[in-house]
Amino acid sequence: VSAGDLVMATAARTGARLLPVDSEHNAIFQVFETEARGAIDKILLTASGGPFRTWSAAAMAAATPAQAVAHPNWSMGAKISVDSATMMNKGLELIEAHYLFEMPENRIEVLIHPQSVIHSAVVYCDGSVLAQLGSPDMRTPIAYALGWPQRLAVPVPTLDLIALAQLTFEAPDDSRFPALRLARQVLRDGQGAPTLLNAANEVAVAAFLAHRLPFDGIAETVVRVLERVPGRAPDSLETVLALDAAARAAAAEITAALA
Repeated sequence: VSAGDLVMATAARTGARLLPVDSEHNAIFQVFETEARGAIDKILLTASGGPFRTWSAAAMAAATPAQAVAHPNWSMGAKISVDSATMMNKGLELIEAHYLFEMPENRIEVLIHPQSVIHSAVVYCDGSVLAQLGSPDMRTPIAYALGWPQRLAVPVPTLDLIALAQLTFEAPDDSRFPALRLARQVLRDGQGAPTLLNAANEVAVAAFLAHRLPFDGIAETVVRVLERVPGRAPDSLETVLALDAAARAAAAEITAALA
């Protein structure tokens, strides 16, 4: 997210193969036919919707850290759980997918899928949609990356589609979850904007978890940092670190003002 151009350029120069471990990108990797790249229409990046999927904006504004970390499907650390609650995690994953699969932002679609069974999918020009399904258990994508190109036996419960009975889907609400809109904006803006977004979000989430910032102040902090801190092309690791530091300093000031 913070240094996508540098990472991908280094991988290309060295011939390294990047194996994504995050469940969504690992799912895409499993069904992404690299040799048929020209036949790929778009990527479907699925999201659970987090604990506040059905909450109103007013209710979310008063949400507590304890409520934000209570993810309905996954057991995650506090920071990632809050990112799921704001849907910033999906914004960060959108940026990752753009770099990992060389896919333009406008061909990556986010789809709310509350059951977290379809971990992501690839849509092809002939109408085929290839998806990877599985129980919401990180041992599966981790094992796939560790064993690739072979598959390892993992003690994960086999998905029972009959017991599951149904899979549902919704469009994301950018008005209640502005993080997705911000992620698309920074991808279009470039010039180190993804670095600024990531750093600002980390500071804002830490302030929220410390009860120093309201829930809706997380996205507001990111917006203000993007407006305040000038971006520049992340042409070196030193530039990336400088952008990160500038964003964190600005975010610290902004969270203090919003507290």
